[in-house]
Amino acid sequence: MGSVQIVTTVLAAAVTAVAVWLATRAVLRMVAVVRLGQPDAERFTDRGIRARNMLVETLGHTRMLRWSVVGAAHWFVMVAFVVLSLLVLEAYFEVVTPTGGLPVIGSWTVYGLVTELIGVLGLVGILVLITIRLANRPGNPERRSRFTGSTMWQGYFVEAVVLAVLVCGFLIRGFKVATDHFEFPVWATPVSHAVGSLLPAWDAGTSVTALVKIAISMTWVIVIALNVTMGVAWHRFAAFFNIFFKREPARAGSGLGALRPMMSQGKPLDFEEADPEKDQFGVAHVEQFTWKGLLDFTTCTECGRCQSQCPAWNTAKPLSPKLLVLSLRDHAYAKAPYLLAGGGKDAAGEEKATEAQLAHLDVLALAEGNRPLIGGAEDGGVIDPDVLWSCTTCGACVEQCPVDIEHVDHIVDMRRYQVLIESSFPAEAGVMLRNLENKGNPWGAPPNTREDWTKGLDFEVPRVGEVDDFEYLFWVGCAGAFEDRAKKTTRAVATLLHEAGVSFAILGEGETCTGDPARRIGNEFLFQMLAQQNVETLNEAFEGREPGKRKIVATCPHCFNTLGNEYGQLGGDFEVVHHTQLLAHLVATGKLTPVQPVDGALTYHDPCYLGRHNRVFTPPREVLGAAAADGITELPRNRERSFCCGAGGARMWMEERIGKRINVDRVEEALATGAQTIAVGCPFCSTMLNDGVNGKGATDQVEVVDVATVLLRSVKPANPDKSADAVPVETGS
Repeated sequence: MGSVQIVTTVLAAAVTAVAVWLATRAVLRMVAVVRLGQPDAERFTDRGIRARNMLVETLGHTRMLRWSVVGAAHWFVMVAFVVLSLLVLEAYFEVVTPTGGLPVIGSWTVYGLVTELIGVLGLVGILVLITIRLANRPGNPERRSRFTGSTMWQGYFVEAVVLAVLVCGFLIRGFKVATDHFEFPVWATPVSHAVGSLLPAWDAGTSVTALVKIAISMTWVIVIALNVTMGVAWHRFAAFFNIFFKREPARAGSGLGALRPMMSQGKPLDFEEADPEKDQFGVAHVEQFTWKGLLDFTTCTECGRCQSQCPAWNTAKPLSPKLLVLSLRDHAYAKAPYLLAGGGKDAAGEEKATEAQLAHLDVLALAEGNRPLIGGAEDGGVIDPDVLWSCTTCGACVEQCPVDIEHVDHIVDMRRYQVLIESSFPAEAGVMLRNLENKGNPWGAPPNTREDWTKGLDFEVPRVGEVDDFEYLFWVGCAGAFEDRAKKTTRAVATLLHEAGVSFAILGEGETCTGDPARRIGNEFLFQMLAQQNVETLNEAFEGREPGKRKIVATCPHCFNTLGNEYGQLGGDFEVVHHTQLLAHLVATGKLTPVQPVDGALTYHDPCYLGRHNRVFTPPREVLGAAAADGITELPRNRERSFCCGAGGARMWMEERIGKRINVDRVEEALATGAQTIAVGCPFCSTMLNDGVNGKGATDQVEVVDVATVLLRSVKPANPDKSADAVPVETGS
């Protein structure tokens, strides 16, 4: 060993020792912070499915590849990071001797070929990612960057390190080529040989460059160890765990659908026995999130995909899912010393720690410990109330997140505390909640008018109790019973079912709101009250039937989602289909036959709770494809990337005072397609898009109608208005 190799070996060992010590300390700190969260035993079920899902999402890059160029580049960089770690390990042998290499596999030609190929593709990938980051850097007046709010130096630093390490790898091989110490043939390692042809025959070049490579790698480790909130680096390790512990591993796509029930100490809260002085009602402090929530915050990569898809962010609202998660992450880690010292507030708001326990903490840690989670700038709050109430719960953020962060669950948990304990929520939403409580519907319409939509139909609509033999219970929903436009959809669906010979029945006045708006706004107590009433009614209606015979068809995706995904939490086991699914089946089996295609250009808007939340994308398109003469002109943002209408998350009953109206943004996109008909599959979407069309003064150019209405016009072209579009005189709605 020469003098150069002695120096390089000592320096490599020293910098590695420091890096390992700091990294170990950082990991222990991160684990301690995550463990501050509340229990969540359900995350440990279905371990086989979880492992498979994690491997598919990580190795297959299933989320990342939805952005094809970025996804492919990131995949090559990820593979390079993992596989070429062997080359970093090999560098420790190379600092000792210029001829050093990995034992056993280090001389295999296959090893040389694979690492060469991955090194080249990794270089291309990281250069692409650097270019994309620079092109989308914040401050560009042409568009709102998805990197706005991200800690940009961290991204540049990580990308520079990856680039430098890859370059060092080729330089090391090049020096080995130049000094005749390289064991791989030209055909297997052409780039290394090309680099070597340009380098001098410097014997110490290999060891010095290997030291530089180790120093760069360990500097990366030291920097991220000193910055435990550096998600752009730490996600390389945390993402595997976060994806493994996702909420519903067996569920396709985003894993949305049912909201998690309100939890206290890791168990669903029982309102009959709950005590606000002891039990947790929603989330009032960051440590009241589950440990998975704290892992979510730790794992955020700051990539901004959620931000780029968020309807609130895209219409100049203060909500960015990314910035919300980053705020919670920074707060959790800043508050951690206070919490780990025994600090915190009990359910009554009293300090749990003694003065002696908190005596060693600095002023900043104590201040962070007493900082309110929700509050305006004047209150020093972590999350501004306008951020919390801007969310439509559309799920675009969760759908796009490459590491399976569950933004919607966290937002609703914070809403729950604000509504149930603080009674703090937008004033206009209070009217909706009172209507739900007193009238069983958000509009406050008289319950005895729930069946008025049936008046004037040329057939009798059977009621549950009047007939026992029915295949489907037709869940009309509040909008379908009381809102003028939605009544047309209800009548169209009933007419089509009658035309197809499908036996169905309605509950009539026995039906009440599913509780979706109450749950999404955060009033879990009201949701459970309404849901339990409906579960009892439905169980009675299906009494004596086997599970496979308890079929419900719903026209509202919010009802469809609540009945099918959430009532199971309360003992309601039903097979629920959306009306577009049933209509598509009836068309496919020949029970409904379009006889006259509907003319004019047509586009389709995917409702969030039908599409993203429940993966129903194809049936509405099949119906429209059969009924429309010219097929469907797709909106630029469709299917998983569909843009919200603005009504979800109980936003239907809240004023939109900040930024551009979400429905107007969506309508402008639809109008740009040149379509004369905007088809929808949701009464909320119908209301919002109709309002947007009216606001744009485009009522003479385009019409917003449900998929069922389009089909009815094709199936019964002679006089569709008699059974579908005609709405009886209002009697209170």
